[in-house]
Amino acid sequence: MKTSHTGHNMDNVVDLFTRKTYSALHDERFIRLAPELDGLEMLYSNDTSSEKLYSLKILCWGLRANGEVVGLVPWLNDIVPCPDLCDPLNGHWEGYYDPGIDELFFEAPMHKVIELETAAEYYEVLCESGDDVIQELPDTIGTHAVLAVPDSKRLSLVEVVSWSLHFDGSVYAMISDPAKVVSTPVLPGDDSLYEAQASESFRYFFQHQIANKIKAEDPEAMAAISLLVDGIQ
Repeated sequence: MKTSHTGHNMDNVVDLFTRKTYSALHDERFIRLAPELDGLEMLYSNDTSSEKLYSLKILCWGLRANGEVVGLVPWLNDIVPCPDLCDPLNGHWEGYYDPGIDELFFEAPMHKVIELETAAEYYEVLCESGDDVIQELPDTIGTHAVLAVPDSKRLSLVEVVSWSLHFDGSVYAMISDPAKVVSTPVLPGDDSLYEAQASESFRYFFQHQIANKIKAEDPEAMAAISLLVDGIQ
């Protein structure tokens, strides 16, 4: 693993995009993930309908290097920590929600905190590069990646098979290249998988409800997808 020179004070170095010091960003990187298997959701609101709350299935829980545990959801073109969701056009985080008992809460469930802390201690790894994959989780919420079809103003929907956590804390959606599939079903770790966000054709993530509406040619969904098509260069 490459590290900065010990004589450099990383607290004085600020990232231009996040306005956070590099030492703070290093402490906020994810070191372990745990899938959400009980249907817990994220609640959010947006400026177009401030009196309503919307829900989104939580993909997994992530343990940061600083010990904080947060829920993660695919959002627009990335996977985002729920509390960090603060986009004036697309949504504001309002909390976590358990639909089974109709309960709103704001901290990660203790059983997930214990699971992540225990697993991180047990599976502590050392890597040579920040690009090394240290964990891969299957997608359990039906996430689809929207890809632009080369040389045409068309989009395609591709199911996300899994999510890979890299040693540097980044998380990538893994989708399958049909030309490289040897056997089915395609499972996490398959040689046909590649990182969606690293592809030039990648545009957005949709959960399965929206993806199914698009596949069924729902009028509202098709109107929304047409705006994305118009935005293809």
